[in-house]
Amino acid sequence: MTPADFSLHPDLDATALAAFTAALESGDTGSLPPARAAQAAECRAAASFGRVKVAGAEGHLLDGALWRHPGGAPRPLVVMPSPWSDLGWLAYAVQASVFAARGYNVLAYSARGFGASEGEADVAGPLDTADGSRALDHLVERTAGPVSRIGFLGEGYGAAIALLTAAHDSRVDAVAALSGWCDLGEVLVENRTRHTAAVEALLRSAGRARLSPRAQSVFEDVAAGRDIGAVLRWAAQRSPSAHAKELVRRQVPVYFAHAWHETLFPANQTLRLFEELAGPKRIDLSVGDHALPEAAGLAGLPNRIWTTAHRWFDHHLRGAANGIDEEGEVLGEVMWSRTLEPRPTWPSVTDHVRRLYLADGGELADAPEAGWSAGAVCGVDTPAVVADAVARSGHAELAGLPRAYPTGEIDRAVTAVWVGDPEPETARLRGTPRLRVTYRTANPRSGFVAYLLDVAPDGTGRLVTHAPYADLDSAPGSLVAADVELQATAYDVPRGNRLMLVAAARDPFYGDVNPPRATLAFTSPEATPSYLELPLG
Repeated sequence: MTPADFSLHPDLDATALAAFTAALESGDTGSLPPARAAQAAECRAAASFGRVKVAGAEGHLLDGALWRHPGGAPRPLVVMPSPWSDLGWLAYAVQASVFAARGYNVLAYSARGFGASEGEADVAGPLDTADGSRALDHLVERTAGPVSRIGFLGEGYGAAIALLTAAHDSRVDAVAALSGWCDLGEVLVENRTRHTAAVEALLRSAGRARLSPRAQSVFEDVAAGRDIGAVLRWAAQRSPSAHAKELVRRQVPVYFAHAWHETLFPANQTLRLFEELAGPKRIDLSVGDHALPEAAGLAGLPNRIWTTAHRWFDHHLRGAANGIDEEGEVLGEVMWSRTLEPRPTWPSVTDHVRRLYLADGGELADAPEAGWSAGAVCGVDTPAVVADAVARSGHAELAGLPRAYPTGEIDRAVTAVWVGDPEPETARLRGTPRLRVTYRTANPRSGFVAYLLDVAPDGTGRLVTHAPYADLDSAPGSLVAADVELQATAYDVPRGNRLMLVAAARDPFYGDVNPPRATLAFTSPEATPSYLELPLG
């Protein structure tokens, strides 16, 4: 597969989307499937459609499309910055038309450096934020009557740009951020561990884009483990969480949608910004991987995420009394029942916490036990891995076929493993599991990846959650106390299944800081025992 062949949105059919926009322009819907033809006809009956060039920052022209209504009635507006995709604004063609049919004037545009837009990709930097405001200027100037309220909606990359624009432009009244990042630094480096597979996926999916030299060098630095401090400073400017103060001050309503098993932009960094916001907010957390929960909606099919995004804007931009403000802040889709669980707040997802201690003999026990040691050998691949591929692992999960882990093949000679007793009743994991574990290494740099698995009686495991950890400062031979937040989850462990905690020193998803064949010796000091905390609903 060449770089240009890789896409973060493999389900999107560029030919079908191009045919849809051609029908918007010509009115000839004969080549479209009946449902798409009806959407195109409904849009054309309400609003005009045309391709536009938006004057972005530094004089660069951004490729876009405009949906607008005639007449002088007050009109809500929606601006849609594109995903990280060569499709650019075309990815939004169907959903922008749905917004237009509902009474909005809409401008969708390709982010600089992508598609037919000029300039170089700034990776949600100051130029992208300025482009967002320029795009809004363009839409306001071409709206026939008064502007009532303004929303920004983005998917993936566009979600970060939407949030950053809202933080810098006080005209923005509401945001919908689907599968985006809130802390780019944590996307690139989590717990001091480099997300090398995520960086590779971003570079490969930008095969036809024009990255700025600085962006290219940053991605290469992460892959090579160079100058990480400078990488994080660069990323902070591009992180909505670093600009949250204005969103909090203005109480901007924000709707987030995210996947539990996001391999590109893990969910915890989004949940941290979600908790910081003070205005109306909602987050939908779904089964799947990057952009998959909302993918069907981009293609025009019925979709829960896009329905909620429309209702969010209808309420906050048009004043519709549709009840969305009464539904609670959190909607979690449970693995693997797909049950939808509303909760009033994120903290209320967890009712209580159960602590299991890492004990001798590879047990997860109810009481602490000191004096034991369990080793993990560095530089060795194991069956414990995060996923088969970044952004694509969720397809099987959406089909109800999550990856099966042969736990009997996880070699205890090279990994540290602890297993709990069979669950007497269904264990409803809800929230953020936490691991505290101590280990000794002879090297000044060390790290591991922790995996929490649900293991059936036949030994087949399913991944509940995971997180990496790295220590780059301790003196050789010292004890390292690792406090790790695993990625948040909503997972039902069936009665009779066991929880398994695995600590492996290597995973191809992450940059490896361990010397080959070195050993990490996990233990549990009497004063600070090693334990796993499980949030239960």
